[in-house]
Amino acid sequence: MMERIDFTGCRKIPGRAYNGANGKKIAVEYDGNAYMLKFPPSGARKPTTMSYTNSCVSEHIASSIFNLLGVRAQETLLGTYQVGAKRKVVCACKDFTADGMRFFDFCSIKNTILDSESDGSGTELQDILEALEKQQYVDPAMLTEHFWNMFVVDALLGNFDRHNGNWGFLYDDVSGEACVAPVFDCGSCLLPQADEKVMKEVLSDVNALNARIYQFPTSAIKQNGRKINYYDFLTGMEYEGCKKAVRGIVQGTDMEKIRAFLGGVPYISELQKEFYGRYIEARYDKILKPALKMSGNDSC
Repeated sequence: MMERIDFTGCRKIPGRAYNGANGKKIAVEYDGNAYMLKFPPSGARKPTTMSYTNSCVSEHIASSIFNLLGVRAQETLLGTYQVGAKRKVVCACKDFTADGMRFFDFCSIKNTILDSESDGSGTELQDILEALEKQQYVDPAMLTEHFWNMFVVDALLGNFDRHNGNWGFLYDDVSGEACVAPVFDCGSCLLPQADEKVMKEVLSDVNALNARIYQFPTSAIKQNGRKINYYDFLTGMEYEGCKKAVRGIVQGTDMEKIRAFLGGVPYISELQKEFYGRYIEARYDKILKPALKMSGNDSC
């Protein structure tokens, strides 16, 4: 069982503020490091009976699984924070700019491609791939490989909100060097609005599970103006870079390790642990494994 942490008494770090619509955020110091605390968004006006969504839990679990699969992601911790009479479960995200690196999201980098008709926020796949190739911050081949690895893990975890503003680069003003930032902002993975009723339904009804594999969630990235359906896209296998990513991610996926990790996550119920494990395993079996066969290599 992971350590239970109370962040309430941590020193707040002045001069830091974070944007984004997915819950409130503050900066604190914990164990000598700077962390962004993400608070759970309200469940009001969302299709859930929960007072607050599970996006903080999704953030921690998804980020940890990215790291388990060898795709570098932010370091996260789950803990609690007292707000008035309420004790909330929060996700602490270690600040990867604390050493002076500056972060640039892909949206801003995409805007530097002057001979493109697409603006930075545009998520049409072909425009993204063109920008990956034309940007001059990091090696294009390495960046394209990272993009496809991130896309395939997002497919495994059911991420519906990987847009151009929540991944990107770190830049060192002293050396003039740039590198890919750790994957972050994974709170839209793992059906964060699923309440106990939905979880029980998905665990007991194969049709309910299949709907959340073959129909939704879809990617935020579009192809020909429509959001990509992960199953259709990955089993269609149009791109060599995507095929390579599927092979690597499938080969690196150890469901026993993922299950063991889920068993130690604090603040979540046994129902949640079983739900997350079943959901990930089903997406692995029904999306990634068929995609592997379509890539021309099913030996993993």
